[in-house]
Amino acid sequence: MLPWFNMQDQNLDKLISLVPEEIPILPLRNTVAFPYIVMPLAVGIPRSVRLIEEAERGNRIIGLAAMQDPSVEVPDSSEVFETGTVAVIHRVMRGDDDTLTVFIQGLERIKIEQWTQEDPYLQAKIALDPDTVEDSIVEEALRRNLLDVAMELAELIPQFPDEAIQFIQQLEDPRLLVYLLASNMRVEMQEAQALLEMDRLSDKMGHLVRVLARELEVREIGQQIQEKAKEEIEKTQREYYLRQQMDAIREELGEDEDGRREAQEYREQIEECGMTEEAKEEAMRELARLEKMPPQAAEYWVIKTYLDWLISLPWEDTTDDNLNIDHARKVLDEDHYDLSDVKERILEFLAVRKLRKEREIEDEASLDLQGRKIEGTGAILVLVGPPGVGKTSLGQSVARALGRKFTRMSLGGMRDEAEFRGHRRTYIGAMPGRIMQAVKRIGVKNPVFMLDEVDKIGTDWRGDPASALLEVLDPQQNHAFRDHYLDVDFDLSQVLFICTANTTSTIPAPLLDRMEVIQIDGYTEYDKIHIAKQYLVPRQLKVNGLREEEIDFEEEAFQAIIRDYTREAGVRQLERRIGKVCRKVATKVAESQDEREEGAEAKEEEAEITTHVEVDEETARDFLGKPLYRFEAALRTERPGVATGVAWTPTGGKVLFVEAAIMPGKEGELILTGQLGDVMRESARIALSHVEAHMERLGLDREKGWKNQKIHLHVPAGAVPKDGPSAGITLTTALVSLLSGRSVRPDIAMTGEVTLQGQVLPVGGVKLKTLAAHRTGIKTLILPKLNEVDLDELPDEVREDMDFVLVEDVQEVLENALAPEKKPEKEEAPADLEAAKAKSPPAAERAPAPASP
Repeated sequence: MLPWFNMQDQNLDKLISLVPEEIPILPLRNTVAFPYIVMPLAVGIPRSVRLIEEAERGNRIIGLAAMQDPSVEVPDSSEVFETGTVAVIHRVMRGDDDTLTVFIQGLERIKIEQWTQEDPYLQAKIALDPDTVEDSIVEEALRRNLLDVAMELAELIPQFPDEAIQFIQQLEDPRLLVYLLASNMRVEMQEAQALLEMDRLSDKMGHLVRVLARELEVREIGQQIQEKAKEEIEKTQREYYLRQQMDAIREELGEDEDGRREAQEYREQIEECGMTEEAKEEAMRELARLEKMPPQAAEYWVIKTYLDWLISLPWEDTTDDNLNIDHARKVLDEDHYDLSDVKERILEFLAVRKLRKEREIEDEASLDLQGRKIEGTGAILVLVGPPGVGKTSLGQSVARALGRKFTRMSLGGMRDEAEFRGHRRTYIGAMPGRIMQAVKRIGVKNPVFMLDEVDKIGTDWRGDPASALLEVLDPQQNHAFRDHYLDVDFDLSQVLFICTANTTSTIPAPLLDRMEVIQIDGYTEYDKIHIAKQYLVPRQLKVNGLREEEIDFEEEAFQAIIRDYTREAGVRQLERRIGKVCRKVATKVAESQDEREEGAEAKEEEAEITTHVEVDEETARDFLGKPLYRFEAALRTERPGVATGVAWTPTGGKVLFVEAAIMPGKEGELILTGQLGDVMRESARIALSHVEAHMERLGLDREKGWKNQKIHLHVPAGAVPKDGPSAGITLTTALVSLLSGRSVRPDIAMTGEVTLQGQVLPVGGVKLKTLAAHRTGIKTLILPKLNEVDLDELPDEVREDMDFVLVEDVQEVLENALAPEKKPEKEEAPADLEAAKAKSPPAAERAPAPASP
């Protein structure tokens, strides 16, 4: 409702002239008072009631200022805007609850110059601050524009009276028009206060035009939405009446039999598929909805697809486990060489499964808290190891040993949680997650389910797939797995989940806690030769179309391929090299057949003669080309300042070299290169500090080899990130070798963390590091004394082929790693410096020669 004006302009001017310099200030909550505008105020706070009562007894003039924070109950002077409106009280009405309803009229804009009183109510010295009116063409244009926008907005407000529209159209005073529209249109409190604080009238009109234009746009969009919704409702009602008529016509013509027949088929399938009671209730409820819908409805096919999914799931279908332990051991040995730990764990699983089945009546642990029988194994295996050691193919062997069906899902790079749990049916094109899709595809509820690359799951704004896997892999939860699309419980407890990973460091801790980790380390050369003979060569012969009598590999050929063309923990590259040799032989066989076919007069028995290739070391090198790897340790360590270390990576162990160089520069400065991580940088700093602090003990001359010199440490393969503390003794050895001029033994490698006091601490990944050193021809490995227990995990042939030096202090490392210092031959001292130079041998001859192993 628009405010009214019951006072003449001259009376307002007279009241404005009577405004005193100091007036009481009434804070307003969520309200801004404007000049000229009459408005009611509800006053209930005691100090505000007192202010109104005293003003009513006095000159009836008060100041009105909006509160900065409306949530404050009793604001002080700092919580009130300093631009407000001076107003006159017209009328005061008292309620039964001691509250007041006050009708006031704004007079003029004011600015608060100084607060003079806080209690019992706010009071301040003020100054009148009228708007700046320019009476320009710009103001007139803005007034007309503001009036047009206000008229358009008023037409969209049903409760806006026609008399008010006519009154606004007759207004010529732009100030009155601005304040009248600002107080009656939908203007937010912050926008209204900003409008009041503007000094120029043209700025006020421009600001109000933008505010009302935005409100006009909102109203127009809202009206369009309302009209569209009304049309949709009318359309739906019309379609409903038409469908009712169609149903009646179809029933008269007898054409409704197809729908009834389809519903009856669904009902029979629901009863026969063996789904749970919860799933059956949900399916029957959706079927009842389907029967009431015409096929033309969009929801009809959504429900139909949902019912098809529920019916097609293997609610009760299982395969019988072959629990014969000897059969399982035979299958595992046929498919994989070694991997004794994994095979033993699978056989343990079968043994427990067999006993549980035979003693089901006595087994109380097979019941959950609700008394329901749990068929699950309670074990989630995760095979951790480098690429190419047979983790993925092991799942197929387990399935074959159990007589179960096998399915596999790769998790590498998966970022969307819905990939596991599915999408809710409210989304267009929703489907179940990949877990339920795989179960439906395999057709049984107890397959061997392999989750590949579980350590490479991603996370982004779409969710955390690793968290979604918690329910899938937890034996205490997965008997009631709930897919978002199906929205009913499905029992996954009978599924044997086997996960694979290259490392456990990137697997979330809650997920890893539900798994039983089985470490699969790399193979020795002996293992690889046996794997090549028993598995790789027969498979490559079949792939390349060769017969056994056409090619024969000698053991020396396998050794050459392993040493010179592959340097890996697994056998994937080895199989590729064997495949390349087989393709070369296949080419020769094909060429010889072409030659025989060209000879039309060849005898029949000669036509049956086939090409036979004996692949020895020399033949393998001819087929594979120049070697890709060679024994680098002797070449790299022939100069002082280079030490050989071993490191662990997710793809297996690796041999690396640490190089040290000294050059003129700031004493104590250390340069590190090779893309080293923070921990490895700290290890280098510790190694340098230890050498600097114990130079006399290490037999080093500080003045000769250290003063005014800076050190540069580099770890080659600079594009590969490296980190960890296990290179501590390698860094220390490289520094001492450089400063002492003694080279490191070429057949020795080392690993261990070093402290400032020179102690050697234990490290991890000893087995993988040792296998890497063995593959590269290292004969002696220096290890921390506390890692002695890890040597029991090494294969017998590795322990027999290598020497292990167990150390507790850096001094022991240096005694075993550095070549002995070459003593110069005794000769008489030269008479002068020139004679000394003449008798001194060249630097290359003075360098100590590497010691033999």
